[in-house]
Amino acid sequence: MAKTKTAFFCQNCGTQHAKWAGQCGTCKEWNTVIEEVIQKEEKSGWKTPSATAKKVAQPLRIKEISTEKELRLNTYDLEFNRVLGGGLVPGSLTLLGGEPGIGKSTLLLQISLKLPYKTLYVSGEESQKQIKMRADRIFPNSENCFILTETKTQNIFKQIEAIEPDIVVIDSIQTLHSDYIESAAGSISQIRECTAELIKFAKETNTPVILIGHITKDGTIAGPKILEHMVDTVLQFEGDRNYVYRILRALKNRFGSTAELGIYEMQGSGLREVNNPSEILISKNDEGLSGTAISATLEGMRPLLIEIQALVSTAVYGTPQRSTTGYNAKRLNMLLAVLEKRAGFKLGAKDVFLNITGGISVDDPAIDLAVIAAILSSNADIAIEKRICFAAEVGLAGEIRSVQRVDQRISEAEKLGFTTIFVSKNNKITLKNTAIKIQLVSKIEDVVAHLFQ
Repeated sequence: MAKTKTAFFCQNCGTQHAKWAGQCGTCKEWNTVIEEVIQKEEKSGWKTPSATAKKVAQPLRIKEISTEKELRLNTYDLEFNRVLGGGLVPGSLTLLGGEPGIGKSTLLLQISLKLPYKTLYVSGEESQKQIKMRADRIFPNSENCFILTETKTQNIFKQIEAIEPDIVVIDSIQTLHSDYIESAAGSISQIRECTAELIKFAKETNTPVILIGHITKDGTIAGPKILEHMVDTVLQFEGDRNYVYRILRALKNRFGSTAELGIYEMQGSGLREVNNPSEILISKNDEGLSGTAISATLEGMRPLLIEIQALVSTAVYGTPQRSTTGYNAKRLNMLLAVLEKRAGFKLGAKDVFLNITGGISVDDPAIDLAVIAAILSSNADIAIEKRICFAAEVGLAGEIRSVQRVDQRISEAEKLGFTTIFVSKNNKITLKNTAIKIQLVSKIEDVVAHLFQ
């Protein structure tokens, strides 16, 4: 038995300290340093027959390194593939985080059941019967998915050697523990050690591993920050549990873009892929309502049409309220100041409420013009014609500025049946023979003249 010793770890950043301290010297957080019992011993960890005979890596000239595109495993889920950048990279480690009950386990179980590859789904939180009951609702006749309920990494690796799966799913990393560390499951040292063992397994066997991670009250993934540095991809599964729509984002991706977005709809039979997000982001009201405007925005490579709702009313109290949902409140204040100074609209004594429908957050400056149109529509109580949309940024001088990839925005609007789109006069548009009318504007006054006169 090796000598047992004690160490102190910061729960926020994972830094190891020689003794207890009230404040962590690395991240400057207070009361986060705790004592953990660790066991220092020689350990073998994950081993494969070929690992011992593997040659030592040799340096190569940069011109000798192959730049061929790496092969990816298709997950047979278009939204998941899009966020990953085309599929799972062999030997990669992916971390999926999200609030409790948001659907993380359902998403990965659904993908595991539909894969044609041999998949091992390891659960440390639910029994095999519980997982079977959920699987019966999603995809009951799977031949390639194996379910294992185990939390000890050494036992998991024994089953992996016996089954030899193509993909491994761990639900969740906070429930695993290793014999080489004596602290409790979910502690800083256990999470770090278990992740390190899984990384070694993934890299040596070229098997992709997907981890589910819990999140804290602050919305960050539980455990040391080093966990996110160790893995190749960090995905965030988010959404309001009171709504049926879920959004999958990439916070970190070594093999693709972090700007992509995947959208799902939670149903009784599992999560449905939403290939046309505009269908959920635009309301189906036939009658015209004041205070609503449609904007053509982009999330990664995907064009979206979203609905912006505004409510302008006389301030009951002395100080007018400025409230936003899914939009930057500081940018709203800037646009209101532009309307006051450059366009002559007196909104300083009025409450302004702004909402992006669908429960998503948007930071694309191209929705500025739609925000202004919705505010003016509510202020004048005049509805904007429902087949009009907007795609332009508004500057501090009241000018309408151009936005990137305007052709994609126009094509998406035309595909969804819009008849007119307002864009900046400075945009270079290369589209020809389009059915949609492209209205070029240069100032806010031009927009007001077209919409409300």
